[in-house]
Amino acid sequence: MAASRTLGTFRLPPLPTIREIIKLFRLQAVKQLSQNFLLDLRLTDKIVRKAGNLTNAYVYEVGPGPGGITRSILSAGVAELLVVEKDGRFIPGLQMLSDAAPGKLRIVHGDVLTFKIERAFPESLKRQWEDDPPNVHIIGNLPFSVSTPLIIKWLENVSHRSGPFAYGRTQMTLTFQKEVAERLTASTGSKQRSRLSIMAQYLCDVQHIFTIPGQAFIPKPEVDSGVVHFTPLTRPRIEQPFRLVEKVVQNAFQFRRKYCHRGLGMLFPEARRLESTGKLLQLADVDPTLRPTQLSVSQFKSLCDVYREMCDEDPHLFAYNFREELRQKSEKRG
Repeated sequence: MAASRTLGTFRLPPLPTIREIIKLFRLQAVKQLSQNFLLDLRLTDKIVRKAGNLTNAYVYEVGPGPGGITRSILSAGVAELLVVEKDGRFIPGLQMLSDAAPGKLRIVHGDVLTFKIERAFPESLKRQWEDDPPNVHIIGNLPFSVSTPLIIKWLENVSHRSGPFAYGRTQMTLTFQKEVAERLTASTGSKQRSRLSIMAQYLCDVQHIFTIPGQAFIPKPEVDSGVVHFTPLTRPRIEQPFRLVEKVVQNAFQFRRKYCHRGLGMLFPEARRLESTGKLLQLADVDPTLRPTQLSVSQFKSLCDVYREMCDEDPHLFAYNFREELRQKSEKRG
């Protein structure tokens, strides 16, 4: 869609407030879907400002709900805003916004976990991975129930340069539960350091920009939210397949309070666990008595590189699952 010269000065006409929209369409947050509405337009404007310069940008908003952030994005002078909303109750309110911003807002009634964003915007927006990020942005107030699986899916997309990252190093500005935001950005040695910290930070520059107090939402959640900005790195800090990195990191953190050798040992069959774990840690030059939270991304890089070599030597190793081995043993005993 061509961008006009007046986009930067676009202003929405007078509209009912978000609170009035909620009353008008009798919208209620569904607890099972962990829905919380952000009504304060000063806060939605702040989220959008932190996403960067959106003049003439193409924006993909996930989970727009009653349209608070949607309004702020449209007011930022975007070329096109695509929203994907799973809950059909919100579509009429969003359609009202679309009517107020002709040709700017595209509404898809669908699921962000399955929507094919790579076909949604013009091919001309694509940039080389090494270039500056494209003029494509992802923004969203994510429902808590889908935020972790969705960011893991998008991080895998980053590693494959697919999905939203078929356009290049697309930037994301997203809200999470404060605890999840802290995990995503946690530094080496901090108590919030987790699997999410490594998976996000090996692929992206990740910044916890600001915290939104729970009372800003309707209904008020039990926890605060954190706004996190992601910019994919031109070169990942671990250059191994996503699933291999994920397996090493998941195993390391499954016993987060124990020494790292305990979890990493679960990468190997019991019969040679001790020997193989010792070899992995020795070749990676990682102290076996470090806790998983004390391991840096560069140490995880060494562990993944050595584990990859061990998998290349033994083609069956990567498929090994210690839970499956436990299940088979328990069946034999039964």
